[in-house]
Amino acid sequence: MENLEIFRKFAKNKRQITERKEKKAVIYTRVSTKEQMENNASLETQKKYCEAYASKKGYEVVEYFGGTYESAKSDERKEFQKMLTFVKRRKDISSIIVYSYDRFSRTGANGAYISNELKKKGITTQSATQEVDAKSSAGTFQQNLYYMFSQFDNELRRDKTVSGMQEKLRKGYCIGPVPFGYTNLNPGKGKEQKLVINEKGKLLRKAFLWKANRNMPHRDIIERLAKKGLKIDERRLSEYFRRPFYCGLLVNNMLPDEIIPGKHEPLISKETFLKIHNLLLHRESGNKYSEDDINLPLKCFVKSAVCETPYTGYVVKKKGLYYYKNRRKGSNENRSAKIMHNKFIELLGNYQLNGDLLTPAKEIAKFVFVQKHQERLQEIKEQEAEIKLKEKQLERMKKRYVVLEDISKEDYYNFKSELENDIAKIQADLFEEGLNSSNLEKAVDLALNFSCNIVNVWKLQDIELKKLVQNLVFPEGILFDFKNDEFRTPRVNEFFKIIPSISDTLSRKKNRSNQMKFDNSDLVTQGGFEPPTLRAEI
Repeated sequence: MENLEIFRKFAKNKRQITERKEKKAVIYTRVSTKEQMENNASLETQKKYCEAYASKKGYEVVEYFGGTYESAKSDERKEFQKMLTFVKRRKDISSIIVYSYDRFSRTGANGAYISNELKKKGITTQSATQEVDAKSSAGTFQQNLYYMFSQFDNELRRDKTVSGMQEKLRKGYCIGPVPFGYTNLNPGKGKEQKLVINEKGKLLRKAFLWKANRNMPHRDIIERLAKKGLKIDERRLSEYFRRPFYCGLLVNNMLPDEIIPGKHEPLISKETFLKIHNLLLHRESGNKYSEDDINLPLKCFVKSAVCETPYTGYVVKKKGLYYYKNRRKGSNENRSAKIMHNKFIELLGNYQLNGDLLTPAKEIAKFVFVQKHQERLQEIKEQEAEIKLKEKQLERMKKRYVVLEDISKEDYYNFKSELENDIAKIQADLFEEGLNSSNLEKAVDLALNFSCNIVNVWKLQDIELKKLVQNLVFPEGILFDFKNDEFRTPRVNEFFKIIPSISDTLSRKKNRSNQMKFDNSDLVTQGGFEPPTLRAEI
């Protein structure tokens, strides 16, 4: 046989795991939940067993870790990571002692991986109640099985928990944290929630109605809620507007593609929720304006006086000039954008109030609108009185249920739901109308203040402001008589319609030396009440 001894120096060295000779250890204990930590002695029991095991094996315990609640579903635990960092830095620690391997980890393969990486550094993981020889292959295999069974047990628990939660959802009960605006009258772990609308919920309902009926900006809604004592940031408000829960429906990741009618009392109707949803979609998509739109703000707003065909526009690129053009085939109605804009500014000027006349104009306008809408204002007073009456009935019903206890819970919630729905309907009617005894004065003030600067506002480069002014004053657009080269106004917003009469009368009044009698009835115009969409307090 050939002698290979001379080649021994080329042989690979045996890879050995560095074994730490020091008999020093750390102890790690934990429970999964805060309730377990507070309500039983598990942590003390774990510590006692670990200390007994360390004494039996001759280990000196140099540090304790855990002693609190940490879920082992993840190995990114604060105390767990703190322990791993400690044993890796200390070169004299040879063992981590736990009560059982599921206290160390319930992540299966990942727990086994961590133990194996520690083993390469000479640190073994040992259980006080599941004694195996973690240094041997058979012992390592057995240890890994404990980790795998712990993970399997976790999965079984999770499946059982998920099934229970799915069952509750399908019955119409909310799971998880109580949604904002509601109170749970049946608290307790595992119990079916009994949700009722609280005072914050009633204010949140107003926010939904403000958005649905008036498309009020989020910032304005937040300011109003703050004045009423409810503080919500814009991100939260946007989230609430998008939750079907508030219209009585349950959706959850545990039940993909399912919509469940909830047992809880809806804050708003489904119609109101969908209305807000459509408004938010429009808001998110945004209005993207081209250069043509910016330079042709009257496009489609102006229509032909002959056939009401809209005017579009175009640009002569060589000259950089914009023109409006009627869509009607063969009309040949083209007009310079500059000329059209000047004519529109002249038209708009008829509805601009001289700032010097603002104070007397306000008094006249208020008188006119009160006279014109006296019947409706009386109806509104009656509706407001009805709301107060129903609110008192709610309070009496609550007293009978909570204090006197002469009505059942079921009857109380049935009557409560009926009364609150009645109140919500009346409030929605008031909001939709946009006119009530408290906001009339502010609405008139806003409209007249706005009218003092309406021409300059339209002249600004902001296309949104231009369109706002146009639609505010002329809600149905305007007509252009191409033959006579003039605009016609089929309908003017009621607020602005009286301004020419007020301006003319007050100007004549100012120019005369003697006091002239002013007949307010001449200012009362025909048509319905249409307050502009300005930020008037409800």
